[in-house]
Formats: sequence, structure tokens, C-alpha cells
Amino acid sequence: RDTKNRMDRYTILSRRCLDILTQYWFEKGRPRGILFPNKFTGNYLTVNTLEQVMRRAVADAELSKAVTPHCLRHSFATHLMEQGVERQNIQALLGHRDPKSTEVYLHVSNKSLMGIQSPFDRKEGTGHE
Repeated sequence: RDTKNRMDRYTILSRRCLDILTQYWFEKGRPRGILFPNKFTGNYLTVNTLEQVMRRAVADAELSKAVTPHCLRHSFATHLMEQGVERQNIQALLGHRDPKSTEVYLHVSNKSLMGIQSPFDRKEGTGHE
């Protein structure tokens, strides 16, 4: 809510994630208020708290690169692109008005590059001769 453009953003909730959240919800006694309260104040989590959790997870995973919560948006967009989701749909999911804003998020991974076949390896008779 209330992004820098004053625009709400939406995303996809995977079935797996919904199952995990449902289990968590039952384990926490089916709370009606805040699903993830701050353990000290009981209020909503802050951006700073999320950043601390990410730093701890990055350190535990022994990642060499700096990873921030914003990196998750980039990863989300890149994975959608690798799955063949159209750029207009990715743009809508990211909440961008300008397609150029979306381009910044779309990174070509080594995985996608490894799947590209050289035109020289195409079978004879299937292309221009």
C-alpha cells in the first residue's frame, strides 16, 4: 500500500505459500488482527525489521553479494520472464505505468542463456537456405 506513486501493488499468492500461511495461522491461534506482529511491540513489522531478517538470512546462506528485500522484486520479475510471462503482464504485476521501468527489473539469467540453440545447429531444411 501507498507506494511512491501512491498506488497499491498486488502480487500472486502461490498455493504452496497459502498452505504455509494457513498452517502458521492455525499454529498462532487463528489471529484476527496482525498476522506477523512485532514480537516486542505487537504492532506491524517495520521495513527495518524486514531488512534485518534479510541480512540474517543472507549471512546464514553465506551469500557474497549484498541482498536487499527489493532484490525479491527483481527475482520475481526475472522468474516470470523465464516462465514466458508476457512483459505487459509483468509490468502490471510490478505496478509500473512505463514499460521502461519494468525493463530495469528483467534480468537475463545464465539459465535462460544456456537454453538458446545456435542457429548453426538447426536441422537442414528448417530455415533459410
